[in-house]
Amino acid sequence: MSDDDRAGEFGQIYLPALQRVRDLWLELEPLVDATAYDDVVAPTELQISLTDGLGDADSARLDIQWSELGMYSFHYVDSDDVNWRFDRHPNTHSPDIHFHPPPEAATTAGEASCIDVTEVSLVTRAVHAMWRTAYENEDRGRLNSAANPS
Repeated sequence: MSDDDRAGEFGQIYLPALQRVRDLWLELEPLVDATAYDDVVAPTELQISLTDGLGDADSARLDIQWSELGMYSFHYVDSDDVNWRFDRHPNTHSPDIHFHPPPEAATTAGEASCIDVTEVSLVTRAVHAMWRTAYENEDRGRLNSAANPS
């Protein structure tokens, strides 16, 4: 997600939230290959690499941001260049809590998110549940289809 996608304050990155997200993905997802921060001194993003992706993708990565204000972005990209994201931030194109569908995750294509919780562990579990459902059913259309999937 770029700053161009945001209108209003996102806030400073909250490292304890990123650590909680990392710990939960490591606990919940056997396909996690590695986790890393974009900068070891002043991280702004957690990166989670997966050994498989949706559909024909051989690998995937989640780029995650979480701010002190509770704003977030879970951005998925895979080896087939498929993108989607769950976001919470002020913007001019969709509700504050929204989903950018695959394959491009275009800024202007944001729609209301099926995730309506806001606590870091619950949001993380919900994003994981949506990823797992789409993965197991080989259906990207199921990414934003559950009723509050935490």
